[in-house]
Amino acid sequence: MPWVVREAVRDINRAVGRRWRAIDPLLPDPAALPAGCGEPLVVKGDNGRLAGLGVCVHHHVPPQSLNQTWGAADRFTLVPRLPGQDTGPAADQLLAQWRDHLTEVGASRGPDTSAGVVWPSLDTTGVRALLRHGLQPLTVIAARTRPNAPPAEPRGAFGVTIRSAGPADEDQVLDLELRLIRYDLQFGGPVWRQATPRLVREEISNSLRRPGTWTWLAERSGRPVGLLVAQPPTDAAWIAGMTGLSPAAYLQTMFIDADERGTGIGSALVRSLHARLDAGGVAVTLLHHSQVNPLSAPFWYRMGYRPLWTSWEARPATALR
Repeated sequence: MPWVVREAVRDINRAVGRRWRAIDPLLPDPAALPAGCGEPLVVKGDNGRLAGLGVCVHHHVPPQSLNQTWGAADRFTLVPRLPGQDTGPAADQLLAQWRDHLTEVGASRGPDTSAGVVWPSLDTTGVRALLRHGLQPLTVIAARTRPNAPPAEPRGAFGVTIRSAGPADEDQVLDLELRLIRYDLQFGGPVWRQATPRLVREEISNSLRRPGTWTWLAERSGRPVGLLVAQPPTDAAWIAGMTGLSPAAYLQTMFIDADERGTGIGSALVRSLHARLDAGGVAVTLLHHSQVNPLSAPFWYRMGYRPLWTSWEARPATALR
């Protein structure tokens, strides 16, 4: 990359960083642009100067990976860098170039594909461009920051016991995890694969055999009715870069039996986790939830979370307009 171009990219990244911090103080500084599956996409302003950049990243998820349950097998992600105060016009140009790029990529034409953009949730200026190009808001990365007040003793739920899960609980944890995936299928996020049950069991088995498990079961009369799985900062590095606060933990799974929803079990599980994280000095906790699940957003926002990033997708990738 010529020196002049590198300088222009750095200038755009710095400008985007200033814009992000003004929109949302929890956002990180923009990382360096990754290598893409083609040349960088370039947006120029009316004066001919560089007004924005984008890179298309192609990620193929193999069938033996559990990650294939969480989306398409071939994922094309646009990484945009748009510094203007009103990103709408530049986003429109960038998305049109991205659409044209994908028409030339053979792997984007299959049915098990997606085109996605992860967009700051509080940045509303590009939303109309995203919608116009056929993208839909699918999932949210939400964040909860550690309160300044000393952590309070968490309240429980009447008649319910919360305990750490161990290797002997593998079948119960698997049942609740698979029920969660089946429930979430209706909201367009996960994809049920033939290998999903086996891969989920393998992940659970490995997790429950580690010392200091971060998996909890809620039980009523000895029957598991709720599950919470979290990742401490030592395991959450993969998502920690989505925020400027550190250290960051990740709330991976929370599921309550349908007959027990509304009884306070979910709140009790989450408050118990928060008490542990707050006492340990964890600055921020992140999680994913479905944008269209009518239960998710109200619950998580009552628990102190709010949207940080929104994942916009078109499935298959050829649905991008």
